[in-house]
Amino acid sequence: MILTRVAPAFVFTIVSSAVALLVPHLRAQQSQKADAEYLRTAYDSYRSMAQSSPYRGIAWQPLGPTNISGRATDVAVAQKNGARRIYAAFATSGVWKTDDDGVSWQAIFEHQASTSIGDVAVAPSNPDIVWVGTGEANLFRASMAGVGIYKSTDGAKTFTHSGLTDTQTIARIVVHPSNPEVVYVAASGHEWTDNEMRGVFKTADGGRTWQKVFYRGPRTGAIDLVMDPADPNTLYAEMWQRIRRKWSDPRTEPGYSEGGIWKTTDAGRTWLEANAGLPAAQFRGRIGLDVARSNPNVLYAFVDNYEPGRPPREGERDAYTRPIFEGRIKSAEVYRSDDKGGTWRKVSENNDFMMGHSGTYGWVFGQIRVDPADENTIYTLGLGLNVSRDAGKSFTSLRGMHGDHHGLWIDPANPAVLYNANDGGFYRSTDAGKTWTYDVSAGGIQFYNVTLDTSTPIWAYGSIQDYGSRRGVVDLSKGRDRIPAVAWSNAPGGEGSHHAIDRTNNDIVYSHGFYGNFTRVDIAVSAAGRAAGQAGGQPQGRGRGRAGVTNIRPPVTLSGEGEPELRAQWMAPIVSSQHEPATVYAGFQFVFRSTNRGDTWERISPDLTSNDPSQLLLKSSSAIPYQTIVALAESPTKPGVLYAGTDDGRLHVTMDGGKNWTDLTSSLPARRWVSRIVPSRHAEGTVFVTLRGREDDDFAPYVYKSTDNGKTFTSIAANVPAGPVNVIREDPTDANVLYLGTDFGAFVTTNGARQWQVLGGNLPSTQVSDLQVHPRDNVIVIATYGRGMWAMDALKVRAESRHAAPSAGR
Repeated sequence: MILTRVAPAFVFTIVSSAVALLVPHLRAQQSQKADAEYLRTAYDSYRSMAQSSPYRGIAWQPLGPTNISGRATDVAVAQKNGARRIYAAFATSGVWKTDDDGVSWQAIFEHQASTSIGDVAVAPSNPDIVWVGTGEANLFRASMAGVGIYKSTDGAKTFTHSGLTDTQTIARIVVHPSNPEVVYVAASGHEWTDNEMRGVFKTADGGRTWQKVFYRGPRTGAIDLVMDPADPNTLYAEMWQRIRRKWSDPRTEPGYSEGGIWKTTDAGRTWLEANAGLPAAQFRGRIGLDVARSNPNVLYAFVDNYEPGRPPREGERDAYTRPIFEGRIKSAEVYRSDDKGGTWRKVSENNDFMMGHSGTYGWVFGQIRVDPADENTIYTLGLGLNVSRDAGKSFTSLRGMHGDHHGLWIDPANPAVLYNANDGGFYRSTDAGKTWTYDVSAGGIQFYNVTLDTSTPIWAYGSIQDYGSRRGVVDLSKGRDRIPAVAWSNAPGGEGSHHAIDRTNNDIVYSHGFYGNFTRVDIAVSAAGRAAGQAGGQPQGRGRGRAGVTNIRPPVTLSGEGEPELRAQWMAPIVSSQHEPATVYAGFQFVFRSTNRGDTWERISPDLTSNDPSQLLLKSSSAIPYQTIVALAESPTKPGVLYAGTDDGRLHVTMDGGKNWTDLTSSLPARRWVSRIVPSRHAEGTVFVTLRGREDDDFAPYVYKSTDNGKTFTSIAANVPAGPVNVIREDPTDANVLYLGTDFGAFVTTNGARQWQVLGGNLPSTQVSDLQVHPRDNVIVIATYGRGMWAMDALKVRAESRHAAPSAGR
């Protein structure tokens, strides 16, 4: 095969000065940094666009799922006049409240520049004052950046932005017990890049001004902060030195020395190190802190310890089924201080339970809570929620809720009442964790994508953070403006899966589990097998021992002699051909093709990534597959034309079924993740490409069009206020209509992308991660990363587009 490179050619669309005044992204491309402040102010433009959009009267209709919720991060409680209000914060779904102990919930923070929440806090002396810190601090790869801190003084009816914009992640908010004007914030800083806006911040005037009272360095932020209940001038801060790399989780690195615990006894003016007895600085990962209310001399530290533990066991694998080659670290350990942090002693045991407490990713968790009435009863949050009643020596895992735990509130008046935040949402217990109630109506599901089949009624498929893959019916029986939300059922695939459906048989579903584990499932055979098993028979089928499930991952040997092992991203693409139903394409660092539905494969490309060894970690527990193909698209009009885009910003096209590949990379901004490639169904040679800068803490919108198969590209971002841009789609019937999904919401253009409009008037601020338009049933379906799936009548959009603006051609 031959690889060629086209000459650099980068073309911008020229817009009028009147339009340019409304285009923040043009200012960014003229040197303004597309940082969190840019994102925050761009949201004001977005809200203005939404209010004036000709499509504001067309409603988005929620599709569900109605039977599950999404990742919650924190819980706060307000007590007023004998009544209790619970606030639940979510990773990407904003903040929700209940005034009836979970019977009903209301979203109260859903129209802001970021609805990714790190912490929520209520002023102890005034329950009407509520603080919301945006930017989840748990550092998932799909985490969204925050834009600082917000304050409400009217019981969460309204919120005002109160600064700290470029912290991007806020881990903890601590309000003075008697003076609500005094607030401390633990800011852990940017996820992907170094920055100065991290550490401990303090306001003494209710958020009008802030002072950075403790700082260690541009890669070391504050990840936890607790106040002595007997002395509000005494606080303990945990500083975490970390960065997330595109090829590695945020682990300790050689030379790290800034992490650990520090203490102030003068309200933040001076800080002293409080690490005596803890692991050495180079081994300190994330640490969680809490102080015993019943005895403030007692503190607990939950340490992710990177000291060597034991060698890997034969056949040992991580949570994603990848082999573990490195020695295991000591991982989760609990330390106790009986002298206000003067000295620490390890109280947990060295055993398999503690080593497996947080899996291989303790940096996601790091929370510990002390029973307010008993200094010897503590809770640790990891894969499970665990309780120790002997000061951390032994633990019991509590059951009855979803896994992956991030927040816990214990009622100080009745410690048997627990409110838990985890990857499944918000849970309540009134019997110290023996039983739990799941409040599924709070929060929203984090969908990575959506695929629609052609059955009647339509089934929508999507993969969900920590829930695997699910599917739900798009019920149009009462019309496209009365689509009900429904419960969703399990579907082929895993948590991070793309889906492709055979266009001749809706029962054949291709899916990708994480990191290249491709399967083909015959849903009808699988259902029959399950029924036979329930009836006492023996299910029949291949692959993984389940009926109708076939493992179709290409064999490692196809990578080629002397080549590295196959690399597949968390969400690796799989494409079912529009021209030959039995042909399937899959993306690793190479493109693979099968002409028999995945039974056998051939490699049809060289490595299309940069293949930079310095950005690859091999056989490491912290390794993340990088330099992989993440976008793969086949021309709907011309067989043999295939585009491939990578996570390190490379773009290629083949015009002859993989014999020759042309490198188009130099025509686009460098090293930005290729989020979507859409070859046009209306004009041969036209292709649309979107890029995202999230992995560089870059929030500019990158949207491009080519009419010559990628030789040259023109920016068509026009007045899109900000990115990241996650998806672009053509309307299947109207060549003048394009749709766009960003981290703010959905957009539509009808005039060749000279101007974009906000699509719909009732969508909360949410990341639109994917969008599909059903060509037969004329319905638009969006997947959101935080508020589930929604549908809209495409006929109304087309009718409004004809009324709103004249056609401008393409």
